[in-house]
Amino acid sequence: MSTRADVEMRKTGAALLEDPLLNKGTAFSLEERQKLRLTGLLPPHVDSLDEQVDRAYEAFCDEPTDLEKHIYLRGLQDENETLFYRLLLGHVDEMMPLVYTPVVGEACQQFSEIYRRPRGVFVAYPNLDQIDDILSHVEREIDVIVVTDGERILGLGDQGAGGMGIPIGKLSLYSLCGGIHPARTLPVQLDLGTNNRERIDDPRYIGWRHERIRGEQYDAFVERFVEAVAKRFPRVLLQWEDFASVDAERILAKYRDRLCTFNDDIQGTAAVTSGAVWAAVEAVGGQLSDQRILMLGAGSAGVGITKQLISSMIADGVAEAEARRRFFVVDQNGLLHDQRTDLDDLLKTLAQPVSELAGWDCDVSAATPSFADVVRNAKPTVLIGATGHAGAFPEAVIREMAKHTPRPIIFPLSNPTSRAEAQPADLLQWTDGRAVIATGSPFAPVEYEGRTHVIAQCNNCYIFPAMGLGILAAGASRVTDGMFVAAAAALRECSPALSDPRASLLPPLNKIRDTARHIGLAVAKQALQDGVANACSEQQLAERIEQTMWTPQY
Repeated sequence: MSTRADVEMRKTGAALLEDPLLNKGTAFSLEERQKLRLTGLLPPHVDSLDEQVDRAYEAFCDEPTDLEKHIYLRGLQDENETLFYRLLLGHVDEMMPLVYTPVVGEACQQFSEIYRRPRGVFVAYPNLDQIDDILSHVEREIDVIVVTDGERILGLGDQGAGGMGIPIGKLSLYSLCGGIHPARTLPVQLDLGTNNRERIDDPRYIGWRHERIRGEQYDAFVERFVEAVAKRFPRVLLQWEDFASVDAERILAKYRDRLCTFNDDIQGTAAVTSGAVWAAVEAVGGQLSDQRILMLGAGSAGVGITKQLISSMIADGVAEAEARRRFFVVDQNGLLHDQRTDLDDLLKTLAQPVSELAGWDCDVSAATPSFADVVRNAKPTVLIGATGHAGAFPEAVIREMAKHTPRPIIFPLSNPTSRAEAQPADLLQWTDGRAVIATGSPFAPVEYEGRTHVIAQCNNCYIFPAMGLGILAAGASRVTDGMFVAAAAALRECSPALSDPRASLLPPLNKIRDTARHIGLAVAKQALQDGVANACSEQQLAERIEQTMWTPQY
């Protein structure tokens, strides 16, 4: 990879100031200004990076709304990436929700209105025959691509070209949390149209104004894109993001053995949730192998979480058949069981045998057991929500759950915040303060009867940047299921709650790079164990982790 000095020799003057990967702004020294034809193009005072950070933080604080703060940070990123990331590293807790969830959702909805300058690559369906040429415009080495088609943006649905805000935000976290150099990342938006009439009818909409392409045409377009990526960037890590559930599983299954790839909605969400559940169980003195787990929601996230937790339970010593009996998945029609005729092949693998429901106080043959029926009869110790619907955990059901377990573990994971299945304060009220809670979006600590309850956020930022770090350090050619199990186990090991039950289930965000190192090393070691990376010692892997991690400095 070219160093900053190498590239600066080729760029001078205004062109250098326009390159956010190279621009130092007022921190260019007097000697650099003379050498690089910058004299007179900058104010005379030479700032240190710390002085620039202080000025940038003051400007950030002056912005009146969260969206305006997001816009300010995006503008700074497009002007000076080193300053952007140094600022974020000093204020991770405050700024991560503004760079990514939940504020990125609003930014995607208003993407056309707040669009300022290009970042990444837009690959639109009318350019089907030009995909290879489009990728050739990227004249640098790329290690990580995040790609979306914009159809299922968080819990907000089809945002079309506005979905580009997700790959941009996601890759910002690869660099912030995992230390992946921003010059080696590429956000990609596959614009296959949108079925969001509000977007199509908006005169300011910047995407392709067409109904979504479906079926064979969609698949052929994705295939052409993958072929072009494999040709241009043969060792790249390709992350799929916010595709509709109907496409997400299918695309992952099709390409996971052809290139180094994963789907964060399915596998990343699953790993962080698995790690947090595992930590919660141990923090209250239990064993993962003894839990009864109810998953409300059978979309890509819910299915991925269930499969990951089954794998984690098996890794904890439980036979597969027994592990599967401990999971109850409920969709909009009720419990998944083997007598339902409306389940696809994937959901059938998560269905309970009806024979296991004998003795339940509901007539399974007459009607599919409801969410409330399952809570009453299965007596879950762990409840996870991935529905996208606010209020999906009603008070009566939570109180019923709390009757049967001393420390109910409850994870309302849907985001943004407005879509959470329940509010943490309500969950504590309904369980008399006994609930162990993690959420999908950030929530402030909750006071209940004199005790402060820290609400952990099951943020995928604990997993996907560390996955990228471990994959790059190991030189992995594929992403295996075992690597995600290893990531979940390593995240569990980082839980503050294991040493202090009153602490958060997940590590503090201001230590996110330390967490990424620990998880990244576990992922790299598992890649070697799974035979998808060349053999080397653990010491060599640890050294590669440090060499791979980029620090924002001039």
